[in-house]
Amino acid sequence: MAGSSDLAFDPWDPAFVADPYPAYAELRARGRVVRYEPTDQWLVPHHADVAALLRDRRLGRTYRHRFSHEEFGRTPPPSEHEPFHTLNDHGMLDLEPPDHTRIRRLVSKAFTPRTVERLKPYVEGLAGDLVAGLVRDGGGDLLTDVAEPLPVAVIAEMLGIPQADRGQLRPWSAEICGMYELNPSRETAAKAVRASVEFSEYLRELIAVRRKEPGDDLVSGLIAAHDEDDRLTEQEMISTAVLLLNAGHEATVNATVNGWWALFRNPDQLAALRADHRLVPSAVEELMRYDTPLQLFERWVLDDIEIDGTTIPRGSEIAMLFGSANHDPAVFADPGRLDLTRGDNPHISFSAGIHYCIGAPLARIELAASMTALLRQAPTLALAAEPERKPNFVIRGLSGLRVEVG
Repeated sequence: MAGSSDLAFDPWDPAFVADPYPAYAELRARGRVVRYEPTDQWLVPHHADVAALLRDRRLGRTYRHRFSHEEFGRTPPPSEHEPFHTLNDHGMLDLEPPDHTRIRRLVSKAFTPRTVERLKPYVEGLAGDLVAGLVRDGGGDLLTDVAEPLPVAVIAEMLGIPQADRGQLRPWSAEICGMYELNPSRETAAKAVRASVEFSEYLRELIAVRRKEPGDDLVSGLIAAHDEDDRLTEQEMISTAVLLLNAGHEATVNATVNGWWALFRNPDQLAALRADHRLVPSAVEELMRYDTPLQLFERWVLDDIEIDGTTIPRGSEIAMLFGSANHDPAVFADPGRLDLTRGDNPHISFSAGIHYCIGAPLARIELAASMTALLRQAPTLALAAEPERKPNFVIRGLSGLRVEVG
């Protein structure tokens, strides 16, 4: 175990955010767990430890099912943040069994392999239409023209959100997700609270409409769950819908632009992909590994654990570094090299354990659909301008990716 006083790990340094992977190598060399004072967390950088801890029931996304804030030695969040926490804390990502089990069991019915496979023609058709528009214009911003509208439209369609209302979804989501960064600013928190209130009010109205006029959508399905074991409160329905929208597109959007930016920087790999579209499935997995959309995932220590001789006491917070785990040379040969033919690729970009991403199969279909459409319709796609990376560390993405079609 090492301290944090001289670490290159600095999530507020633009140079680190631009390329955190050398700092991760240093962290892994330091040991299996590193205390990081600025965020009062224990950093876990190795793949084996991250994979094991994601499945360890002595850790939890919440502690409120067992302890009060005071019992756990934590200060309650500020009262002005309450709308965000009410929304966030009733979604299954931040719940533990039995509530997590109940909600996930119900939502998983919409994400069965058969259901997701039925969405494939819709996803591929939409991806094709979006790319066709980009080609017609001779290029544009891959982020706003393809990467964002595809997954937002898909999850909005599943939830039954009317077409006219969908423009609000991405801004709400982006502002709420700002709270997942480390030590968010007062301004970021205020935006997240405002977006939480507005998004919740919108969904409350949508649920009221669906109660009277149910449709063939997920919100209607959640309302119609009559089994006492599965029935959701209205707040749980709202929180579930927001979680599905946020998680259902945030990673896909960032994986798309991070992935194409990586391809442009590795022209040999892009040429191989253009020459053989059968590489698309392995390319999706490798690009998710190579520049991980979600760099860090947190867990509370509910009962003392030990990592490499260091006791981490109850009440602590662990930060599992997905980006570091996905570059661990103990698991990935030559991890800093982009290799679209990489066969054994146990990346953990979709997490693991009971909180494994329920939408992972759908995300893979979306990523493959947009990549295939771009390869087919824009075979000469090229970078038009050097992109800027968002200042965020935890949710890793670009603020835009300007491309041109020859």
